[in-house]
Amino acid sequence: MSSLTTAQPRRILPTYRTIWRWHFYAGLFCIPFVIWLSITGSIYLFRPQIEAWLDRPYDDLRIRGPRASLKTQVEAAIQAVPGSNLHFYQLPRSARSAAQIIVGRGANEYRVYIHPQTSRVLQVVNEDKRPMTVVFHLHGELLMGDWGSRIVELAASWAIIMLLTGMFLWWPRGAGRLGGVLYPRLSSGKRVLWRDLHAVAGLWVSGLALFLLFTGLPWASSWGKYLALVRTLSNTTSNPDWTMGSSSEAAARTARNPVLDVETPSQHAAHTIGSVSSAPSISYAPLDKIVGSVAPLRLAYPVLIAPPARSGQPWTAKSDAQNRTVRVNLAIDPATGRIIKRENFSQLQWIDRVVETGVAAHEGQLFGLSNQLLGVLTAVGLILMSISSFKMWWLRRPQGVLGAPLPEPRHESTLLFVAVIVAFGIYLPMLGLSIVAVRFVELLVLRRLPATRHWLGLAGA
Repeated sequence: MSSLTTAQPRRILPTYRTIWRWHFYAGLFCIPFVIWLSITGSIYLFRPQIEAWLDRPYDDLRIRGPRASLKTQVEAAIQAVPGSNLHFYQLPRSARSAAQIIVGRGANEYRVYIHPQTSRVLQVVNEDKRPMTVVFHLHGELLMGDWGSRIVELAASWAIIMLLTGMFLWWPRGAGRLGGVLYPRLSSGKRVLWRDLHAVAGLWVSGLALFLLFTGLPWASSWGKYLALVRTLSNTTSNPDWTMGSSSEAAARTARNPVLDVETPSQHAAHTIGSVSSAPSISYAPLDKIVGSVAPLRLAYPVLIAPPARSGQPWTAKSDAQNRTVRVNLAIDPATGRIIKRENFSQLQWIDRVVETGVAAHEGQLFGLSNQLLGVLTAVGLILMSISSFKMWWLRRPQGVLGAPLPEPRHESTLLFVAVIVAFGIYLPMLGLSIVAVRFVELLVLRRLPATRHWLGLAGA
């Protein structure tokens, strides 16, 4: 009877200290990445303005007299990159702008600036060496390819845990207190000030930061393929309008190369044995007619016109604007220049509209300059949170140990907490795998090393 009266009810929520430990270890891992992503992401937000500034030398040309045919301009671009093929012709920004022609050779792409009157090559730039492309790969994969993408995805997953646990810890538990909740207390000493800067910055930017983290996942090599698998299983498959890591980008570029026409045996007999006789049969002559049909539509800049992979198929044109909600895809008959199919944003599947709207907001292009400034404000808040967390740890750190919150004397996982962790592990597979891996390393290695166990603040074996 006494045991019944003294039995403690099972907890619904985890203890404050348990959440604090998750918050501490999540921050310990991901804060350096948060600072890196905040800096590189803030730069990338202004990609349209930066690229327009970089293209200034090619947007105010002296053009007097008739222009060369687009076929001639394309051929000049191809000659500038031997062995290449046309991938895209980009409609000029203005009547005084150079033609920007993107040609491909294997998995590489090059942007060739052509004078529209003389067809003179003004500049050749490897697409991977363009400044904003470099920033994009620094931001999304640390210039490490797909493995870098997985590292960034893992850091983003733990950053989500860090922010959610931080919001739990911030939640005010005293009635009527606004200092340290909505605004920092400036006259309560260093420790309180740094704590308040951390908590208050988290209050104002955590929701926006979580939005950026979730909307950035479709680019990740692992999560993007995970989403594609889920869509295949749910019969909502479509071709995503973005790449998922370097290997996905390389595959997309290679797919733009024309399919070579293999000659018949009788044709082969006319050549020397061992010679290479297959060649692309795509004619670039229809380009003038196609541009004449597309240009009056005034699609959102930049507008890319692409040849088909095989001769006789329709050409395509699309707005490649970063605000993906205004994008349009066209299929065009090369013989007549007639638009035979048009697909607007509203015609996409609902999941594509959701993802692409999130991507547009993530890149700061959904609602103009205010979207960019909101992204910068979020990044500054994340950096302030990261710096203040380090300062808090430095001021309070105990001697001889890392300073992690000590575990509860009796470890008891609540059903709700376990369910939440499992749900996040399924939705964020890199997070789930890392939790399992860390748990095994802790049980099999770290707890068996007394000095390491004590320094990390782990529970006893």
